[in-house]
Amino acid sequence: MLKENIRLLQKSFRIGRVFNAIKVYSSYIISLMFKKSIFWGTPPVVMIEPTNICNLKCPLCPSGNGTLKRPKGYMNYETFKKLIDEIKHTAFMVVLWNQGEPYLNKDFSRMVKYTSDNGLFTLVSTNGNVELDAEEVIKSGLDSMIISLDGTTQETYNKYRINGKLDTVIENVNKIVAAKKKLNSKTPFIRWQFLVMKHNEHEIDEIRRLAKELNVDNLELKTVQIYSKDDVFNFLPENPKYRRYKIEGDDFELKFGIKNRCRRIWTNAVVNWDGEVAICCFDKDVEYKIGNIKETPLSKLWKNEKIQKIRNQILKDRKEMLICRNCGEGVKLRIESKRS
Repeated sequence: MLKENIRLLQKSFRIGRVFNAIKVYSSYIISLMFKKSIFWGTPPVVMIEPTNICNLKCPLCPSGNGTLKRPKGYMNYETFKKLIDEIKHTAFMVVLWNQGEPYLNKDFSRMVKYTSDNGLFTLVSTNGNVELDAEEVIKSGLDSMIISLDGTTQETYNKYRINGKLDTVIENVNKIVAAKKKLNSKTPFIRWQFLVMKHNEHEIDEIRRLAKELNVDNLELKTVQIYSKDDVFNFLPENPKYRRYKIEGDDFELKFGIKNRCRRIWTNAVVNWDGEVAICCFDKDVEYKIGNIKETPLSKLWKNEKIQKIRNQILKDRKEMLICRNCGEGVKLRIESKRS
């Protein structure tokens, strides 16, 4: 992660961006102090959803299990380009996913390149079950790639990554590592993300060995998010160390409670494929309507009356917002992150 942070500073450092970040974080701190929402600047991190369509059927993912209610589609390149042109002087980082598999968007590498060419740090999360042109990935200027891989055998892997092929993911990792060497590129940093669940926790030692063998930059063990009592039995690992929840009978809740604060709703904007702005990545169906970037610039939407009202509610009593009760904000999600 240190190398990534250095890369972020080297690539994205601009006086205007630093000044904007100072304004945003200062307004957040002052808001916490006075329990009243104040917002200055524009979001220094923007999450953009290339698509909410996925090729896998992961049972705990709204896109994969079919519970996502909003329409499905792909962000078109012109909408994407317009957004990058707006944020390129103030943002540091663009996170290129939300729901769905980003590489299913035919313009995805083109989107990455335009973002990178404008000096913005680019981060993507992929399931790796797509046909990747490894050299195109490197030449796009992508800085960091999270690859979700939760098993060392096809049987274990497919229990959660339904319709996925372990061999395809490993082949893509090998191709990207080889292309980095061929093109003498340090990027993208490859971060192997392993969700620890009941059916795969016995493979952790083997995962560590395989991560070294594949020569990925980082291995990250992450706790899984659940939604129901059945999920406790089906997915939560036996070892409490690998859970973000405490269990009492049939009930579960986050170990660390819910504080009346949320940094993300000040610093991290989320723009979905159709231009709709969500208050955060946990607002999966955009239940809290903020507006659309096709009609109003993001800079205005991110400080309008609607979102300020939500910020004030969070500062007053965050538990009253249903989507906040199972949110990872302020919770340690990564159990372990090690260079391989």
